[in-house]
Amino acid sequence: MRIVYHLPLSPFSRKVRLALGEKKLAFELQIENVWQRRDEFLALNPAGQVPVLLDGEMAVSDSTAIFEYLEETYTDPMLIGDTPVVRAEARRLAFWFDLKFFSEVTANILDEKIMKRFHGGGEPDSERIRLGKNNIHYHLEYIGFLTERRNWLAGDNLTCADLAAVAHLSVIDYLGDVPWDEHIEAKSWYVRLKSRPSFQPLLTDRIAGVLPARAYTDLDF
Repeated sequence: MRIVYHLPLSPFSRKVRLALGEKKLAFELQIENVWQRRDEFLALNPAGQVPVLLDGEMAVSDSTAIFEYLEETYTDPMLIGDTPVVRAEARRLAFWFDLKFFSEVTANILDEKIMKRFHGGGEPDSERIRLGKNNIHYHLEYIGFLTERRNWLAGDNLTCADLAAVAHLSVIDYLGDVPWDEHIEAKSWYVRLKSRPSFQPLLTDRIAGVLPARAYTDLDF
């Protein structure tokens, strides 16, 4: 099994890696420079986007579609929830982080600090970075609100909601821009996820020229 991805800090590739780790499925990583639009890659995903999961002859693209494929193909453990209510809540929250958190936080900080460097987009826009740092407080408060009432974000058990949320937050954590000390409940939830075996490979990720924040690899920060 392989994951075709672009950068180690892509939250969508990280979500897939976490799901595979939780299901204890072995996989390899394959870097694809998507801007080259290679014919071989476009044959896997005509949209020219990553991540793409290669499982034998099967190629599945889009992190949400990949997650659903894994849930239906490799059912132990289930990461979508065990009742219709929990499954609906898990999907709702996964979309919350993949869409709302991404547009309000991840895109503003990651794009300006990292992606512009790779795509020659000029100097980082400090206003967008400031906006992302302001917006993250609202999301951390929401995580705290949920975890005060539930064991995990969507209910009693770990689900795709937690994996999506931690995938995005881990990217911002790498850059040192998560104000954990102001959001203790969210920090406690993050520490639990950071300590799981599925998360450990993410701690070895590195971006050329950008070292992780000091506490990024610290499990007890």
